[in-house]
Amino acid sequence: MRTVYHAESTIDAHLVKDALEHEEIPAFVAGEHLIGGVGQLPARDFISVAVPDSCVERAAPIVKRVETQLSEARQSAAEDPDWGDQSLPAAT
Repeated sequence: MRTVYHAESTIDAHLVKDALEHEEIPAFVAGEHLIGGVGQLPARDFISVAVPDSCVERAAPIVKRVETQLSEARQSAAEDPDWGDQSLPAAT
C-alpha cells in the first residue's frame, strides 16, 4: 500500500476514497481514528488515503481532480460573505 493523499479531515479522506473506489481502485483511509487524540498529536498529516502499489499511477489523476475540487470549494466559501450564515428565519 502507498499513500496517495494526506487529508485535512476525515471528510476529505472519504471523498478521495469514494472517488477512487468509484473507478474500481481499492482505497483505505488510515489514521481517521486518531482524531480523538489530536490534543496529543500534531494536528496535521495523520489522516491519509492509501492504495495498492499497482494502482498508484491510476489513482494520481483522480486524487488530483478531487484535490482541485476541494480547493475550489474552499476558495469559493472563503470569498462568499454569506457562507456559513446558517441562521434560521424568525418564527412568526
